[in-house]
Amino acid sequence: MLPYLSLQLSASPRWLLSWSLLVQVFSGGCSAQLDPVRNFCRRFGHQTAVIDRRLYIDGGLLNYNPISQYPTNYSNTGLFYQDLDVLGSSGMPELYANLSKNSSVPSVNGGTLWTDNVNKRFYLFGGEYYQQPPPPYFTLWSFDALSGSWDSLGQPAQAIINGVSYGAGVSISERGEGYYYGGWMSNNSIPGWSGPAVATSALVKYDMDTNAWTNSTGPDSTRRAEGAMVYIPISDGGMLVYFGGVQDRFVNGTVTGQPMEQIYVYDILSSRWYVQNATGAVPQMRRRFCAGATWAADQSSYNIYLYGGASIPPSPSPGFDDVYILTIPSFQWIKLYPSPSGSNQTTGQYPHHSLTCNVISSAQMLIIGGTFPAGGADCDAPDQFGTHNLDLGEQNPDRLPWRLFVPNLTAYAVPDPVLAVVGGSPAGGATATAPVDGGFSNPDLRVLMTRKASVASSRTPTRAVPSATGGSSGSSNGGAAGGEQGGISTGAIAGIAVGATMVVLAVLAGCYCLRLRRRADRNTTTTVGEPWSSQTPPATSLSYPDSLSLRYQFGNSERMATGSHGNNSNNRPSELEAPPPSGDFWHGTDGVTYGLLGGGGGGGGGSAAGGELRTKIDSEGRVWVQVGTGRSLISSSGSDGVVVSPLRGDIGGGGRTMSPASSRPPLPHEEPQELMSTEPRQRQRNILHSSGGGSSAGYGEAATATMSTTQGPPLRHETFYHP
Repeated sequence: MLPYLSLQLSASPRWLLSWSLLVQVFSGGCSAQLDPVRNFCRRFGHQTAVIDRRLYIDGGLLNYNPISQYPTNYSNTGLFYQDLDVLGSSGMPELYANLSKNSSVPSVNGGTLWTDNVNKRFYLFGGEYYQQPPPPYFTLWSFDALSGSWDSLGQPAQAIINGVSYGAGVSISERGEGYYYGGWMSNNSIPGWSGPAVATSALVKYDMDTNAWTNSTGPDSTRRAEGAMVYIPISDGGMLVYFGGVQDRFVNGTVTGQPMEQIYVYDILSSRWYVQNATGAVPQMRRRFCAGATWAADQSSYNIYLYGGASIPPSPSPGFDDVYILTIPSFQWIKLYPSPSGSNQTTGQYPHHSLTCNVISSAQMLIIGGTFPAGGADCDAPDQFGTHNLDLGEQNPDRLPWRLFVPNLTAYAVPDPVLAVVGGSPAGGATATAPVDGGFSNPDLRVLMTRKASVASSRTPTRAVPSATGGSSGSSNGGAAGGEQGGISTGAIAGIAVGATMVVLAVLAGCYCLRLRRRADRNTTTTVGEPWSSQTPPATSLSYPDSLSLRYQFGNSERMATGSHGNNSNNRPSELEAPPPSGDFWHGTDGVTYGLLGGGGGGGGGSAAGGELRTKIDSEGRVWVQVGTGRSLISSSGSDGVVVSPLRGDIGGGGRTMSPASSRPPLPHEEPQELMSTEPRQRQRNILHSSGGGSSAGYGEAATATMSTTQGPPLRHETFYHP
């Protein structure tokens, strides 16, 4: 929660709001309460994509640490990435949160990211909105990994495409195609929707090179959602494989499980669906799990790895913490974890769902996030940001599935549990090439399963893409999504403009944060947990931009806080012309009264000329902001009616000002609200009474709270079952 000044003004309430806003701008960047990296606890319902050596994480929902204090789900409005070549201290890829994403780009959960590794883009499709209505129409958004900007590609022109969520999405970069099967239609994804959520039976296809859409039917008329779909390079043009999830047979919100032995196969070239029965150690029915596919070097077996998921009602099980492999073309299920031998465990200790799986270089699968329906106070390995790694070939000395991430492991070896079922060697040579019970359900499958699609992409970029040697490749015209011609896109220009504005605000907030941190180092001995490193090089210096102004508006009155004074071309705050005073207020030679930002706060005595609030900086780097035009500023009684509440909210210690809720300006929709019922037990409240006058309804008081922030290390799983 951002700090607020608790004041009572009889003459200028708009001035009070303006002052509060200015304080929030300076101090908002210092709030470490709900930081998605430092205070990470869990993430779920998000979307992921891998381009080159970055794994992007978009949207979804977050829980913050400690979860006992912040049990609410928060919408993730940012775009993060994990660098697959940089490992953190936990042995997992480091997480970065420095990518741009403005408020016009949807922040959804239950969608998918279609990856185009050829053109270095991904596309955000589907998903539902959390605690806010969906937009009036569906729009496809794309993130340009080269420029770091988002582009809106508009509404589909060729087909009617509705917003759906928690369907099964997959992209085929070699073909430049994205697919999405099933999913829920509801008032969280479609504006004006009434009644219960309804699943769809449609298969949506998107052509990345032509920006063309196709909406076709699925394998049958049954509506499905919350399953998984992967691509394997079998048959002439490859196949999509779908399994699991739920069926919406009655179109009234009542669901039944999709049997896990029923495997739906879509042949891409013929646009035809097939259904094939699988045998072996068939998993229990489940929903909201994740899956990824890899294959032997000779493509004699294609192995689809499944992890986790939620149970299907009315099952009393809280969900699953297990790993299964579906091997094709023999269509056999194999249980990998917990080990089926020497253990009575059917699943692990930490069932969770609504997570993502990304196969990296064919050999490893990063499993990210998930929510835990069984409850418990543990966060999801916060020091590794909820990331777990599955060694698909068990290529480690212990021959175990779970392992810390190895950046240079780039080749898949068929593991022993699969070899025991299909034969051959780690390099391939599988001898089981057809279902063992009853064979293929369709004669066409018998033929298609003997053919191999190319795993090397013959597709060329439709825009200029830098090559490994530093040059560029690709055509300069044609079917680039959004009409890009190899230059800077419109979205990139907009992103640069937004980024420049954010830099200005970040510099201003950074200066204030630095002062508060130094003061906290001198005045407090409380600890705030283990140190955190973002693995980014520290800034060597801080400088003011050429122009620095903050414009804000309340009602019909527009005001500006600026460092510009007269014709001074250097717009940083002016230096004080005298040594800094010992108090929190100072009357300058220019006839203006200044208040120490972070010290006492108050207002009154008129507004700044021309709607501007002047600022000055003293030799200690402290910022002083105009609070009046005369010497008479604070009055303990009489018509002024001003009550001053000290504002000394150092990070991790010190105090925060509290004011009556009715005197606070409204927070943005996404801004987390503090839960007053979950105040830390260590917090002490001190009520400062005005020396005279007073007022009704508690407005004659200013409440100042101090809070001890001593915490232990972040919670994590006690066992090493998931590195």
